[in-house]
Amino acid sequence: MIFGRTMNYFDHWPAARTTRRQFLQTSAKAAAAATLAAAVARPGYTTEANSIQLALVGCGGRGTGAVANALATKSGPIKLIAMADLFEDRLKASYEALSSAASRTEGSADRWVTGFQASQVEVPPERQFLGFDAYQKAMDCLKPGDIVLLTTPVAFRWVHFQYAIAKGLHVFMEKPICVDGPTTRRMIQLGEEAGKKNLKVGVGLMCRHCKARWQLYDRIKAGQIGEITTLRSYRLVGPRPTAKRAAEDPAELLYQIRNYLGFMWASGGLFHDYVAHNVDECCWMKGAWPVRADGLGSRCYREGAVDQNFDHYSVEYTFADGTKLFLNSRYIAGCREEFASYAHGTKGSAVISTFMHTPAKCRIFKGHNVTRAEMTWAFPQPEPNPYELEWEDLLNAIREDRRYNEVKRGAEAALVVAMGRKAVHTGQSVTFEEMLNSEHEFAPNLDWLRMDSPAPIQPNPDGVYPMPQPGRLGNREF
Repeated sequence: MIFGRTMNYFDHWPAARTTRRQFLQTSAKAAAAATLAAAVARPGYTTEANSIQLALVGCGGRGTGAVANALATKSGPIKLIAMADLFEDRLKASYEALSSAASRTEGSADRWVTGFQASQVEVPPERQFLGFDAYQKAMDCLKPGDIVLLTTPVAFRWVHFQYAIAKGLHVFMEKPICVDGPTTRRMIQLGEEAGKKNLKVGVGLMCRHCKARWQLYDRIKAGQIGEITTLRSYRLVGPRPTAKRAAEDPAELLYQIRNYLGFMWASGGLFHDYVAHNVDECCWMKGAWPVRADGLGSRCYREGAVDQNFDHYSVEYTFADGTKLFLNSRYIAGCREEFASYAHGTKGSAVISTFMHTPAKCRIFKGHNVTRAEMTWAFPQPEPNPYELEWEDLLNAIREDRRYNEVKRGAEAALVVAMGRKAVHTGQSVTFEEMLNSEHEFAPNLDWLRMDSPAPIQPNPDGVYPMPQPGRLGNREF
């Protein structure tokens, strides 16, 4: 495992490309110096010994990477004291990866040093919890004012967030944070409850903390590319893991959770998970959410896959002023790959992101040809790591007792992705308000799940799960 998505998500990709939350070679020296021994806490944080404790709920690659980013911050003492997951192998792999990385930090010049110390990972066996109630046990190890990281499949986000609020905990949650209309509304309401209790909540749309994108945003708002007329974004990559049946598969519910990207109730589906940053960064530059989505997509080369995903999605988003965002996502072998976002205006154009999420390498061009000859500005390299900056911002807000709540924006970003997904899956136009007010909840009552519970969906007699059928199912996606 690397600190990012679990390795099998990306093992098709050339090693030179930066995986999500991977510790960048370009920042290794800076990270090695980022110890907490001499850190001095800022005024406003009053808990015992000025220390913040963490509990990790969801021990996959994202959660492991998020913990590493948190422990490497310099705002004050911080340590991981509890972990929770459904799967013992994932919890152990996460614990071992964090412990190993911390050990390499001390006195090491290794390029994978992480900037935190072994003493910051203090999770004995009695604070390693398994099961559907493990999130409660892990959070119960914390005191009010500590932080819980919610990094399980998104379906469980509202369940865990609700308990965190009741416990008086600050929260970092990974994106996306909801998958359908009912869970979007629920998360927005929970975000408001957290705000009333002065709890700080960060959402892992880290592009909003990127220095390069912020400078590009300011330049766009200052008129350097004129009025935005078109946005376009791409996540064109090779095949992604798909759910396939095997004799050793566990119980149906656990099988679906382990293969969560194949099931819309658990993750919103591959498209919903993969393009969250693309949509968010483009809508940020525009300064608005789109009001309507239309789209096309299909399954092409499935070869035994039983999951619910299409192999490609093309979405046309329309903003209130008629401006368009064209979003394309594809997961097919042998095709051209691109992972980038662009803005076009009446005076020129801009690169919002180049490949993956960092470094963004934001640039502005006098025309619409993205060439060196037309470039008028580029953010200087190397860029600060936004995965670290989002943690600096959250922790500083906690220690300085400043209001900090990213829930509504995170929920609306997920809703916009869901608009596009639903437009593709149904073959219909879908508006922002229709998606928000939809009553189709993919998996209600998840707070009552147990190991022997039935899965939210069941396979058809042929072993394939219900899948989208554009034009046939009316307003339902499956």
